[in-house]
Amino acid sequence: MEKEWRRSMPLLSMNIVMQLTGLTARQIRYYEEHELVQPARTEGKQRMFSLDDIDILLEIKDMLATGVNIAGVKQIFEMKNSPAAKNDTKQVITDAQLRAIVKEEMQLAQRHQRASLRQGDLSRFFR
Repeated sequence: MEKEWRRSMPLLSMNIVMQLTGLTARQIRYYEEHELVQPARTEGKQRMFSLDDIDILLEIKDMLATGVNIAGVKQIFEMKNSPAAKNDTKQVITDAQLRAIVKEEMQLAQRHQRASLRQGDLSRFFR
């Protein structure tokens, strides 16, 4: 908890962020306009960035370098920050559970005299 608090503490000025990220002030302000990053402000209205903000800016820079446009970046961040994504915990199943699921699907397909969708995929392993 304390580590998260420290990472979100706004300590870095625009000048330092520019040096750390290799972005220009205009680029950083542009990402702020598009609400991709929300730096804190001092009483004098100076932007102050946290380590989390730096991570976001570097992530944006990497996405843009791979060919994702700004609309795509916004969509990725929206999906990442959605409540469904935060509550989505992956369920791990064992090999035995997986085999039982596949076996049940194949038996059900045989009862209905149809080929299972997975049967075609798995046929290459059982010759």
